[in-house]
Amino acid sequence: MPRPWLLATLLLSACVHAPEAALRSPREEAAALLKADKPEQAAPLLLKLHLADPADLDVARWLVEAHVRSGTTEQLLPRLSAPWPAHEEVRHYMLGLLKFGRSAAEAKAAVDELQQAAALSPRTAELHYRLGLVLLETEAYAPAAAELKQVRALQPDHRPVLLPLSKALARVGDRPAAVEALRQLVKGGPTPAEVKTARALMAEISDPFAGIPRAAQPKLDEGMKWLQEYDAPQPAIVAFEEVLRDFPDLGPVHALLGLAYQRLDDGGRAMESFKRAVELQPDVGRNFFYLGEIYRAHQRPEAAQEQYAKALALDPLLDDAYARLGDGALEKRDYAAARDAFFALAHLQPESTSAHGRLAAALQLSGDLAGADQELRAALALDPESLEFELRLGLLHAERSLKARTEGERRQASQEAERWLRKVLDAQPENAIASRALETLKAKE
Repeated sequence: MPRPWLLATLLLSACVHAPEAALRSPREEAAALLKADKPEQAAPLLLKLHLADPADLDVARWLVEAHVRSGTTEQLLPRLSAPWPAHEEVRHYMLGLLKFGRSAAEAKAAVDELQQAAALSPRTAELHYRLGLVLLETEAYAPAAAELKQVRALQPDHRPVLLPLSKALARVGDRPAAVEALRQLVKGGPTPAEVKTARALMAEISDPFAGIPRAAQPKLDEGMKWLQEYDAPQPAIVAFEEVLRDFPDLGPVHALLGLAYQRLDDGGRAMESFKRAVELQPDVGRNFFYLGEIYRAHQRPEAAQEQYAKALALDPLLDDAYARLGDGALEKRDYAAARDAFFALAHLQPESTSAHGRLAAALQLSGDLAGADQELRAALALDPESLEFELRLGLLHAERSLKARTEGERRQASQEAERWLRKVLDAQPENAIASRALETLKAKE
């Protein structure tokens, strides 16, 4: 059977956004057929493309994928059995992918083929990438990490390598580098599928409860139930303190105790517990986030922002920390920092209207009106009845009208602004902000 990680990666690289079928190129048509799960139809077309350009690694990979998925690998083997004087690295590359996709028993032979391909063309990132994926799938984590790091060295903007690289680095114990790979992924704007995988990896990299003794577990579960299910901090505190009497150095229990005190508005004891959690588990990002929340509640924004930044340095998947950092940056009018924080938040929470709305605000204040328009429309798509986002779109395009360089741009922006403002007024005739904005637009015509 095909290997899941490998074929998932192949499919991702084959998912081209092709135009309508009548306008597709042969390459786009083949990619569309693979995406539509029609490998047997894609194979003949891909073979023609491959014969026309044997050096095209994407087409070579898709051709192997089509035959693996359709169970017709034997049809491809004759072409790969004899040396190719001009493109021997491609032949080894295809053989490696074919053998690995065909059977787990051929994993070692697949690695050998891919190693030969990478040796013949050592500066081709794609060859190291596929070799790294196969090594990772066969649990050869150290050599996988070496190959995937080589991809980053050869092609720093190679985004697909970041998740498997993080996994390989985590498995060999290089936690900081594994976290850094995830940070780069978030920074680049991950897809929802990538976010799901990244969260799972981060949970593997940083599990604060990994060292809990079995004897402590029943009382710990009891305390968590009181705190999380019943919202009863007092009995939760009793349970957590009982655990800590027997096991005083359990960082996650100190963190939970701090949360319970926080529910009681006892900031002093909460901070004491969170600081102890940080001392015991200095590599757990959420402990620093908890400290930041205490500083924020006590009107110490600079100290809070410092803790949020520390939290994200250890865990780049902490949504709440991005939200706090972005809000703080907006208050300081650091619009670039706010944009970066909310960009991450919007990709970690693509279904959140609040995240898209915050990013839109940061983009608009930093002068990126087109980007702000895109985010507001994304928020409105999630909540089509929102008068808030309709109003903000109207005000945004009114601003575009004022800043337009040509009469045509001004007229277009004014029409768009009027359209959104009238939608608001149709639903809410007394809306003073929309009325004033519309009056201002009309006065400038």
